[in-house]
Amino acid sequence: MIEPLLVGIAFIAGLLFKRLGMPPLLGYLVAGFIAGGLQLGDPELIHALSELGIILLLFTIGLKLNVRELLAPQIWAAASLHTVFVVPLTALVLLSLHWLIPELQAVETSVAWMLAFALSFSSTVFAVKIFDERGEGAALHAKIAIGILIVQDIFAVCFLVFSAEQPPSEWAIALLALPLLRPILVALLKQAGHGELLVLFGIGTAVGAAALFELVHLEGGLGALLFGVLLSKSTKSVELYKSLINFKDIFLTAFFLSIGYAGMPSGAMLTVALALAGLILLRPLIYFALLLLFRLRARTSLLVGLSLFNYSEFGLIVAAMAVQAGSLPAEWLTTLAVAMALSLFIAVPFNTHVHSLYARIAERLQKLERRQLLVLERPVNMGEAEIIIFGMGRIGSGAYDYLSQHYPEKIVGVEENADKAVKLKLAGINCVAGDASDRDFLERAGLQRRRMILVSLSNHEENIEVVKLLNQLNYQGKIAVVSRFPDQHDELLRMGCITFNLYAEAGHGFAERVLEELT
Repeated sequence: MIEPLLVGIAFIAGLLFKRLGMPPLLGYLVAGFIAGGLQLGDPELIHALSELGIILLLFTIGLKLNVRELLAPQIWAAASLHTVFVVPLTALVLLSLHWLIPELQAVETSVAWMLAFALSFSSTVFAVKIFDERGEGAALHAKIAIGILIVQDIFAVCFLVFSAEQPPSEWAIALLALPLLRPILVALLKQAGHGELLVLFGIGTAVGAAALFELVHLEGGLGALLFGVLLSKSTKSVELYKSLINFKDIFLTAFFLSIGYAGMPSGAMLTVALALAGLILLRPLIYFALLLLFRLRARTSLLVGLSLFNYSEFGLIVAAMAVQAGSLPAEWLTTLAVAMALSLFIAVPFNTHVHSLYARIAERLQKLERRQLLVLERPVNMGEAEIIIFGMGRIGSGAYDYLSQHYPEKIVGVEENADKAVKLKLAGINCVAGDASDRDFLERAGLQRRRMILVSLSNHEENIEVVKLLNQLNYQGKIAVVSRFPDQHDELLRMGCITFNLYAEAGHGFAERVLEELT
């Protein structure tokens, strides 16, 4: 059973960091070290829950994954080149540590290269959590970052397959027939409805896929990812994704708690952890340079680089394998856990304030951009539209349909999902692809010609960020923003916005629709 005191410590620590303007996950890390020191809870249970969280995370990534996007050079080539640069550098640092710390035993060359490879990866859990909290999951920079992480996961799976004492079963070849399961899975998904059966289907499919792959001696997380891909682009994949979000987040809390259970290393190994944490400072710089090379804008390159600004849980897996094989002292496991935790503490402030950071240095960074940018990164033309709708989900699309009856040919929708923007345009809707939280995009939007901007993004924090950007750019028109709770409604009113409380005023909209039919 989970220790109630542990849950309480995690909640209080997460709440404190949230009040400080930081993501709660830092609080969960602190709570994990406290719980590990006090020996609270069952470490094996915490580890099992964190494994479930990672499986659900990879499954939900698969639900939204477009496999063709991984073939883009800015994804597979950037991931590969980063590995080529970082692995030798990290290995050199590891091999040199015993010269700097005399009491530290020299690391064997083979072990140093193995650890360097493991430490070249970034945390998928962290990146997805950051994008979800900022409401940027569909943005271009999020897709590139997730694509790079998936390529890294493929590297990791290949490494585990070739380094495992037990090779894949001969039955693993049968997994090539998995696409044949898609019609059956999609049919079951449709039959699951919209309630608890839908959630049960999602969790059961993710866990079952992981178990199937482990049965043939392959990484379970890869199975969860591939089964998510099988269900992607089905009519209910988005609904399934949304139904699993909260469950995924709860179980991922256990992942951050589990890092602290590795304990604290000795003084010498703590110095090693600090050195490895300092080495992480080079990572966003390398990604930034590589992505500029592949003709991405400075803003996109910066956001991707900072989201990959940490060590991955994969480093702990490789270290555990080396410890079990007797080629690495057990103390290294706790050292890498602390290094990973420190890398998260370094990465979080940068990612929390990334938009304000970019605003301060945008002009200098833009001078580094390639002259010819990718098509997706070039400015879009919103014409002479007087009304802009940011976010073309159900609310934004509904607002577009209604307003277009009163202001024909004077409205444009802005959707951060480029594929969705294309579909809407083909359906006859005046829609362009763009990121409302992108300062560069707003500066080129001709705001002085727009009478009103409607903001209906999926995340309140992102809505607030857009309003702040519009105010910083001295937008003089009306700003209307969707809210969902009374505190959000009040906050938007204080910022001078017109706001519609989606839940509180839905009944009024329903009644108005009924009255229209009666008259």
